[in-house]
Amino acid sequence: MRKSVLLAVFLCLSISVLSQKKEKILLTIDDENISVSEFKRVYEKNLDAIDNEEAKNVTNNLELYINYKLKVKEAYSIKLDTLKSYIREMATYRHQLSVPYLQDTTFIDQLVKDAYFRTKNEVKAKHILIRMSREATPKDTLIAYNKIIKIRNRILNNGDFEKIAAEVSEDKSAQGDPKTGRKGNNGNLGYFSAFRMVYPFEKAAYNTQVGAISMPFKTQFGYHILKVDELRASKGEIEAAHILIADTTAAGKIKIDEVYAKLNNNEKFEELAKQYSDDPGSKGKGGSLNKFGPGRMVKPFEDAAFGLKEVNSFSKPFKTRFGWHIVKLLKKYPIASFDEIKKELRAKVKKSSRMQLSDKAVINRLKSEYKIVENEEAKKILDLKNIRAIHKDSLQKTIISINDKNIKQEAFVKYIRNRRHLAVFVLFDMFKEEQILNYYKENLIYTEPEYAYTLKEYEDGLLLFELMQEKIWNKSAKDTIGLKKYFEANTATYKSKKLKEVKGEVMNDYQRFLENNWIAELREKSSIKIENRQLKKLIKSYQNK
Repeated sequence: MRKSVLLAVFLCLSISVLSQKKEKILLTIDDENISVSEFKRVYEKNLDAIDNEEAKNVTNNLELYINYKLKVKEAYSIKLDTLKSYIREMATYRHQLSVPYLQDTTFIDQLVKDAYFRTKNEVKAKHILIRMSREATPKDTLIAYNKIIKIRNRILNNGDFEKIAAEVSEDKSAQGDPKTGRKGNNGNLGYFSAFRMVYPFEKAAYNTQVGAISMPFKTQFGYHILKVDELRASKGEIEAAHILIADTTAAGKIKIDEVYAKLNNNEKFEELAKQYSDDPGSKGKGGSLNKFGPGRMVKPFEDAAFGLKEVNSFSKPFKTRFGWHIVKLLKKYPIASFDEIKKELRAKVKKSSRMQLSDKAVINRLKSEYKIVENEEAKKILDLKNIRAIHKDSLQKTIISINDKNIKQEAFVKYIRNRRHLAVFVLFDMFKEEQILNYYKENLIYTEPEYAYTLKEYEDGLLLFELMQEKIWNKSAKDTIGLKKYFEANTATYKSKKLKEVKGEVMNDYQRFLENNWIAELREKSSIKIENRQLKKLIKSYQNK
């Protein structure tokens, strides 16, 4: 019965918000007027799910609707909406429901198209980094910016990008390590495609022309400049297997040549990998590696693997810093069409940091729509070193106002109390944007009718669930005497004369019995008035259809 009641809840939910003043009234319950259109919305919403004419009867549905409204009214009257569990559940649902309204769909569509181009085409670039901490002040930021501008000017004046990168870049991979003998990459990053770099870096690389030096741009690591060496069609991904001989000496070369000779003598690659390979992660699988694309492997390995044209062909022995290899091509994965991977790309976009740009687009739109005022006098607390220790009684000035909403200093200090990784002025901008979004979400019920309808449905449905738990389900489970009396009074209805043999069926009937009696009580203490003229018009309108 519980399942059927829940189904009825979501099939017969009422929407009493945003009703128009001139709406024709169909029904009045105590002091609440319910319009014709409100009932029609609920009734028509469920027509497709109803497969018999009796269930489609307008009058019968109106009676069910009245029962539903009475239950919801009772739930509010006994303050079930003040339960902590209900408040938590509604807060979670309100957040989930608001998410689509906080996204700029046009902007996201463009991000998906950009991601496809950057998946289908890979870029080769080199960069120079001047690091900057997340707590950097405007002064520190300016120093870092001026520093990288000077570096850019050196390169533009016929400076060698790679030599300068090795000299000044604060990306450690640019310089070599004399102690270990590791060579630096001189800023070279090789080929990469969408989702391989932090988004600002990816965007700068794809927006810079081949051969050009970008203007400085900022990421979470600091300021960068980059030079694009090449833009080419992506090679897609491949599956490959390899045999590794870790010995880099002449003895290792002799051994890999022996394996290569066996391959040319038609011995199986997989068996030779199991027998000879020094890669513990792949040898048990016949040398098989996970699918990979450009930039995932060391360059000699990548060149050899992607240089194989035919599936099941294998390379000549080659050397990397890990040892001697032979690689076999198992499968090719070319880039699929946009329509084929659009859904996958959209999911990746939504999980990536670039979604913050969509958030920014929404915030910028709201900034232009709202009247937002910052109180400069109240903002002076941002300069105080002990800002987090100020007592709330001294934090009652309005620091930001958004339309008719005033936000006090106290709210800002509470926001930053456990956020110490960023400068206070940066946190203020973050706080301001959060408050703008909060204001937008709080007012969605007034600006987005569909959001308001759906929220009200869930709100009332959740209350009704709590009410049924309290009034019917829990009560019937505990009332063993009442259940027994009901069974004895209706023995003729059941085939068995023993309660335990038909207890589930009896329990359902007993719950229905309790609910009917309870609804009768609710109807008895409520004033219900149906506007018969409007009801007849409504019935006739559906008959004509």
